[in-house]
Order: sequence, then structure tokens, then C-alpha cells
Amino acid sequence: MMNKNKLVKIIIISSFIIFIVVSYVLNFEQGIDIGKNFYEFSLNLILVLPCAFILIGLFEAWVKRETVEKHLGKDSGFISYLWAVILGGCTFGPLIVALPIAYSLYKKGAKLTVIFTYLGAAAICRIPMTIFEASYLGVKFTIIRYVVSIPLVILTSIMLGSYLEKKKFKIMKGK
Repeated sequence: MMNKNKLVKIIIISSFIIFIVVSYVLNFEQGIDIGKNFYEFSLNLILVLPCAFILIGLFEAWVKRETVEKHLGKDSGFISYLWAVILGGCTFGPLIVALPIAYSLYKKGAKLTVIFTYLGAAAICRIPMTIFEASYLGVKFTIIRYVVSIPLVILTSIMLGSYLEKKKFKIMKGK
């Protein structure tokens, strides 16, 4: 017997596929665009994720728990947030790549507040995105955005992490 969650997932995926097929048959432009975007995004993920998972595996194997705890753990100071921003800036590919890295950091003893800072920095500080932004919008704009964004990311990470730690939040293990 199929459980309810699995049935809901099958219905959603089937509905999406039917929508895309019907859009092509009826020449519905928005549906065709959705299908093309989904295809391009999926292709991008297929190309990027294997490399990302290899790097995450190497991180798991080579970086010791003690190292993460020392630099990003509970007893690390404010410098841990700067390490998180640097690590977030070096993350490549789509933002979805940052999620398994964040989980790996969590398993190795990084503070929740630092993990949130890493995720925020991975969203706004990636090197390729910064170069692209500076070339189109100017270096001054990029510097101003960083001066405003990074402190806000760190502040909100501290607030959210502190709140969740008070509530004894734990990340559940995957299936």
C-alpha cells in the first residue's frame, strides 16, 4: 500500500509533466517557457552536482571535526563569522550546493549561527556573482552592497541561531 506522502508527490510530479506536455500541444507560451526553464535548470544541476558532491565528500574525509569545532564551533569567537563569509564566497554553482555543505558543517560541530551566516554569504557573496555584479553595476555599488549586506547577514544569523538554540533546535537526520 502506498503511503499518503508518496501519493501526493506522484500527483504533483504527474500534474507538472501533464501541464508541460499540454502546453506544447496547445502552444501555450508560458507553459513552454516553464518547461524550457525546468530543462535548463535540471541540466545545470546534473552538470554541477556531481562535482559538488565529490568536493563535499573530500571535505567530509579530509577536514577533521576538531578543525571545524575550533574555527566554527561553540568556543570560536567572532572570527568564525568571517570564516563563514569567506567559505560562502568560495561556494560555486547554484545555492542548492551550499545546503549539503551546511549540513556537513553542522555534523562536524559548527555553531548554528555560523551555519546560517555561511548560507547567507553563499547567497550574496559568491566570487563569480561578485565579479559579474562589479562589471555591470560598478565596484562602488558592489562594495556598498557588501558593507550593508554582510553585517545584516551576520546579525540575522545570530538572532535566528540564538532563538533556535534556546528552543533546543536539532537538525533531523535524512532518510
